[in-house]
Amino acid sequence: MTQDLIARAKAWLAEDPDSETREELAKLIESSANAEHAAELAARFSGTLQFGTAGLRGELGAGPMRMNRSVVIRAAAGLAAYLKAKGQGDGLVVIGYDARYKSADFARDTAAVMVGAGLKATVLPRPLPTPVLAYAIRHLGAVAGVEVTASHNPPRDNGYKVYLGDGSQIVPPADAEIAAEIDAVVSLNDVPRPESGWEVLGDEVLDAYLARTDAVLTSGSPRTANVVYTAMHGVGKDVLLAAFARAGFPEPVLVAEQAEPDPAFPTVAFPNPEEPGAMDLAFATARRTNPDIVIANDPDADRCAAAVKDRDGEWRMLRGDEVGALLAAHLVTKGVSGVFAESIVSSSLLGRIAEAAGLGYEETLTGFKWIARVDGLRYGYEEALGYCVDPEGVRDKDGITAALLVAELASVLKEQGRTVLDLLDELALAHGLHATGQLSVRVEDLTVISDAMARLREQPPTALAGLAVTKAEDLNQGTEALPPTDGLRYYLEGARVIVRPSGTEPKLKCYLEVVVPVGSADELDAARAKGAELLAGIKKDLAAAAGI
Repeated sequence: MTQDLIARAKAWLAEDPDSETREELAKLIESSANAEHAAELAARFSGTLQFGTAGLRGELGAGPMRMNRSVVIRAAAGLAAYLKAKGQGDGLVVIGYDARYKSADFARDTAAVMVGAGLKATVLPRPLPTPVLAYAIRHLGAVAGVEVTASHNPPRDNGYKVYLGDGSQIVPPADAEIAAEIDAVVSLNDVPRPESGWEVLGDEVLDAYLARTDAVLTSGSPRTANVVYTAMHGVGKDVLLAAFARAGFPEPVLVAEQAEPDPAFPTVAFPNPEEPGAMDLAFATARRTNPDIVIANDPDADRCAAAVKDRDGEWRMLRGDEVGALLAAHLVTKGVSGVFAESIVSSSLLGRIAEAAGLGYEETLTGFKWIARVDGLRYGYEEALGYCVDPEGVRDKDGITAALLVAELASVLKEQGRTVLDLLDELALAHGLHATGQLSVRVEDLTVISDAMARLREQPPTALAGLAVTKAEDLNQGTEALPPTDGLRYYLEGARVIVRPSGTEPKLKCYLEVVVPVGSADELDAARAKGAELLAGIKKDLAAAAGI
């Protein structure tokens, strides 16, 4: 244990405004003769939590490599300095937060720093969905917004998401410029934090957001779908129920065990509808009540998942790409105009739907920070359950308005005597069966990810599942349409693969798509079987090539 490390830890401790993390760090310093505690202390002071295009996200705890009040105060001071440097030093910053551990503290600290720096600050009245904050930025004419949330990360995480005045999440170079201002904060003692001076809003912004949700529905459309809904222990329930009541849908049946906010997320290993087991309680509720569709939000309600009863009578999650295509097809039947957009990791089916409808189409890098910036955007989606269905209202993914649109589609199909599965079949007949899958590896050691990326760059695969690789792109170099990003894209005969490190979790993510032509309805089952077989083969061969 070096004296330098102990000195840095003690200096951090002296400035820490939080009694909880002070006590935690003091104990680590005192017991640093213990090898395990020494290693933990070293890990917490091995650098600083990096401020990137998703803002900050990490495990709660003391030290610069964890999420805590000291880190948040520095981040807020950096954001305030950035805004002042841009000539917006007298502007308004609006702050929202979820129901995770420390979220309210981090929101209050941010407001205090903004006021101390000469900006105005308003805080949403209680834990609310992230899309309400994204809406509030433009509604209130703010120069920036902050949402304190770790979305669907594990319970011990929290995060800090930054938006600028256009209502979109930050993108380069703003992230690097804000990071530089954060690094320039020498001491927390240099950051004024008054005890008051910011405004805590009432429900007027939430009411305006709810009034806007009607915009996604067609006047006079059927509103008959019966829904089972889970908030996944997050903040979505009250806002979603209010939106459904306004729209005239039957009141959703709640998954009672997951209905109320709980930062411990006691019923799920990971509070993400995509994770195995996360939807078990929702399916149990659906088996009892037999709804038309199951809808889930993630904990900050910016994502929306849907599940349907399969033809064998079992409930199954729809893939994000399936919901993405279904909503696109629904919007086409509503006669919308504008551009459909998605990130490169999402299914190419959206492009085919847009082309057939005579609509514009664009691909972007991963994340709604890019999708929301597409000119003329009418609808954007990402396979990780994110849907932007009202870009004029919320320039980000929005799990509340997406849920309304899913319920409207289910209602229309119900009135027609059709099902969601029927519509998926029709899309496969019209455009080919688009089978998508993912190889996702969660790691403890981040070098596993960098080693896998290096291995693929040095020895790119020439074939996967017997399909020849016809083109390989290193996205680090950028393309004509895309700025540089750490990723690899392979085009195969009838398939596509993208490999990239996750931007928010310690994961290597590989996105797979296979397109199987379908001549008639009789060929659908065989096409599905072929698609599943090819996806399994690609997954196996790609894992071998990456050494994971």
